[in-house]
Amino acid sequence: MRSVAVISPGTVDLVQIPVPEPGPYQVLTRTQVAYICNATDRKLVEGHFPGISADKYPLLLGHENVGIVEAVGEKVRTFKPGDQVIGGLLLDPTDPGYTSGWGGNSDYVLTTDHLAMVADGVADAEHGWDEIFQIMTRVPDDIPAETAGLLCTWREVYGAFSDFQLKPGDDILIFGAGPVGLSFCRFAKLLGLGWVGVVDPLAEKRNRAQACGADRVLAPDEPELADLPAVLGGKLDAVIDAVGQESIINAALPLIKMAGAVCVYGVVGAPAIALQKDRGPYNFNLFVHQWPTRTAEAAAQQPLLRWIRSGKLDAKHFLSGEFAVENINDALAESRKPTAIKTLLRF
Repeated sequence: MRSVAVISPGTVDLVQIPVPEPGPYQVLTRTQVAYICNATDRKLVEGHFPGISADKYPLLLGHENVGIVEAVGEKVRTFKPGDQVIGGLLLDPTDPGYTSGWGGNSDYVLTTDHLAMVADGVADAEHGWDEIFQIMTRVPDDIPAETAGLLCTWREVYGAFSDFQLKPGDDILIFGAGPVGLSFCRFAKLLGLGWVGVVDPLAEKRNRAQACGADRVLAPDEPELADLPAVLGGKLDAVIDAVGQESIINAALPLIKMAGAVCVYGVVGAPAIALQKDRGPYNFNLFVHQWPTRTAEAAAQQPLLRWIRSGKLDAKHFLSGEFAVENINDALAESRKPTAIKTLLRF
């Protein structure tokens, strides 16, 4: 079968590896579509994902996968053949020449029945359980595969609302209108937060943010940004850094009210952050969300499905490119463009 591999940092190819065999709690899933993750996949391709050293290459790429179940292990109860599922991976590649960069961009992947493992009392490391199994879930057939794949991003962002302690009525500003920033913007409006602003240097992305419900969109160099508390008549409850940069964290501090929050989403590239705390109020919160909270991520699926079915959450605001998996390098080039949001791979 085909699998997208990073042969070495900067070099990506479509390789052939054996089809995996499902274990007792696993299902074999044939991939329909997958998405490129602008953050994780790009860092893996470029060779600077934290914790992934040079000896881990070549590795198999991808973790935003949608597929159809073809075969099930003897202890599986949650899935059946024909189900549409998300989150399938290759954590232990069938070819010893490759390590796992999650491996979701493959013709076939393995999805694990977390609920069956819990019911049988074997959801532990001794029996091969991993916390990521909690988000390998069925998506009903009425949800198109292209939309189902976006749940991989949407569930993480929705789950971060509780980690960031955001609540209805809060006024927030979001730096970055990529897939994460747009998701925060859309969900904030749907969850009843107050004023929602979005900052991005690109007009095309600011237009997408407006389509997602932003009350105000701003370029980083607009004078209004520094004067925002005066314009709004008060400081913000929270500023969300959807990019992960020290400069944004410090730019946010003068904008938040007493006991407000600066909320950083995603892996911060630098090993240390120089916090200019004198720019903010005496009391403030700094939340750094670098890894999903799996229980919150799994619980997010049902409310997100309700929004999708009601038309309140539309994939068209997030899809910016589509490629056959054979054209993986073209797809990666597209995903690196400043205007890119989510790039789809079709198998």
